[in-house]
Amino acid sequence: MKTFLIAGLGNIGEKYANTRHNIGFKILDELASKENISFETEKLGDIAKFRFKGRTFILLKPSTYMNLSGKAVKYWLTKEKVAIENLLVICDDLNLEFGAIRVKAKGSDGGHNGLKDINAVLNTQQYARFRFGVGADFSKGRQVDYVLGEWDTNENKALPERLDKGCELIKSFGTAGLNNTMNAFNGK
Repeated sequence: MKTFLIAGLGNIGEKYANTRHNIGFKILDELASKENISFETEKLGDIAKFRFKGRTFILLKPSTYMNLSGKAVKYWLTKEKVAIENLLVICDDLNLEFGAIRVKAKGSDGGHNGLKDINAVLNTQQYARFRFGVGADFSKGRQVDYVLGEWDTNENKALPERLDKGCELIKSFGTAGLNNTMNAFNGK
């Protein structure tokens, strides 16, 4: 049976729960809710598992804070013996308009500190990532305040549909493969 590690990036703690930077956690929370499963606090993160179409999905919300996500991702890849091609990392992206989806097979960190740490710890950029657009509606020097800021009213209204799309994408990654998932979801 194929096993997939889906790492949603974010920061732990209530003050970060509804921030743009925590979209990785938010998508995994939505998927766990749809699958009727709960997260358990384990080493370096919160973990939830479910089976779908003969595949096992391990959902990881690292407890290491965003900028040190690599340690948790590497630990769970190793512990669960997940092949790197079965890793999907979910993060926010300032370079995409709100709600835009971009799935890539590999790539640079694009200035994202969570991806930067994962690249360094895994010593590769050859893993799939699901970037969720949060837009860039901030003035010069206000990037941190923006990503650590909460969703505005319009974003909150649009979020449920975008979260559903994210859940579909994750299942597609495990069942239809990366290329089919990129074709089906990029730009949607």
